[in-house]
Amino acid sequence: MFENIVNAISLYAIPFIIVSIVLFGKFKKVNVYETFTDGAREGFNTAVSIIPFLVGMLVAIGVFRASGALDLITNALSPITNKIGMPGEVLPMALIRPLSGGGASGVMNELFATYGPDSLIGRMASVMNGSTETTLYVLAVYFGAVGIKKSRHALPAGLIADVVGLITAVIVTNMMF
Repeated sequence: MFENIVNAISLYAIPFIIVSIVLFGKFKKVNVYETFTDGAREGFNTAVSIIPFLVGMLVAIGVFRASGALDLITNALSPITNKIGMPGEVLPMALIRPLSGGGASGVMNELFATYGPDSLIGRMASVMNGSTETTLYVLAVYFGAVGIKKSRHALPAGLIADVVGLITAVIVTNMMF
């Protein structure tokens, strides 16, 4: 029952949001298409400016995975994660997600290929992906792009939010599926 409701909401959510934005823009008398193209133009310029930071972050993640450090940490922490209901297979996703959204997507695709997207592991990885942020990526790339040198409380706040999101994803997934 719950799964059918979630599937129905998932099917119509994005078209509903897009139509709502267009209708709200028309209601506010905003040229929606011109505003969209201006935003896309600014997004392209932002994407070009973050390329150096992106390359640095991707190299660091590649070294982290290729060195075996990720496997070492996963094996060391899996007894703890098993006690809280998180399968050890999902732990690499939890560790990579604060570093990189692309890396997390790669890990999630590996989990989908191995266990299936409708398995508990696949669903937990999906909920985890949607419940957390790429905190270190944001600090390195976006803060670097706009020249912020002192991040102050952004790192601890982001990492605490990630931990809360991960724990919540484990609890919600175990409750619902």
